[in-house]
Amino acid sequence: MEVGPRDGLQNEKSAISVQTKVELINRLGRAGMNRIEAGSFVSPKWIPQMAGTAEVITQMERLPGVHYPVLVPNLKGLENLFGVLKSSTGSPPPTDEVAVFTAATEGFCQANTNCSIAESLERTRKVTETALERGLRVRGYISVVITCPYSGKADYAKVRDITKELIDMGCYEVSLGDTTGMGNPNSVAQMLDTVISKVPASKLAGHFHDTFGMGVANVMTALSLGLRTIDSSIGGLGGCPYSPGATGNVATEDVIYALKDSPYSVSGDLDALVDIGSWISGQIGKSNSSKVGTALLARKKREQEVKSKL
Repeated sequence: MEVGPRDGLQNEKSAISVQTKVELINRLGRAGMNRIEAGSFVSPKWIPQMAGTAEVITQMERLPGVHYPVLVPNLKGLENLFGVLKSSTGSPPPTDEVAVFTAATEGFCQANTNCSIAESLERTRKVTETALERGLRVRGYISVVITCPYSGKADYAKVRDITKELIDMGCYEVSLGDTTGMGNPNSVAQMLDTVISKVPASKLAGHFHDTFGMGVANVMTALSLGLRTIDSSIGGLGGCPYSPGATGNVATEDVIYALKDSPYSVSGDLDALVDIGSWISGQIGKSNSSKVGTALLARKKREQEVKSKL
């Protein structure tokens, strides 16, 4: 699941144009990514970078077989999406999927949504039921499944129970977010072992931030325990407004490179994605956080320099 256009951009300080977001999504689709999170129908008052999502999903290319989920925080956001779907033309529709979210700790839930976990789940239930009634797929997110910046270490049993509740209300998959990026293979394995005791690994996704450089290691741990969906962000973009100090998501380029020559198959043209990571990093004025992208671009530059001297 490529989350760069939403989770990757939501924490940027400078304004990013609709045109840049559209081009990013188009490039990712052409590079072979088949699940691209396109934006969020959250109030721009709280997440300014998600302003213009309606324009983004109506202007972007809609490639056959590609899903373009959008995050919706509440019924108002969902109704805004329905308005866009009703007025849009062309086929396929802008999206057939929404994402809903909650958190594993009361502290993060209050900071992020100004409500308790129980209230968040009730809100999520209403969104999920309405979305399913209208024929949309629903994916769930749980933040801070390892460590919370407000409450400390997460209770893995609570992560398990919230995950099961999201599945029971109709989410086809739940993404477990190491939002602070403080997880390591041992803590990720302990958390996943606990969750898998009640929810099949086939219904789980791993969402790892790379704050401590453990992103790829945590991805491999999740795969070894049976998960087959990994959230990643082009160029390692990302960060959470409510998780101070957390850096970007594990880079899409790094995940794909790590899986080369492995038993796993993964979508995406690595060379094209490296170029996209470099391009979008330049567009928003920050360094490329993908170690693989940086290394491959440097190698390409050296090769070009050698050829120019021949």
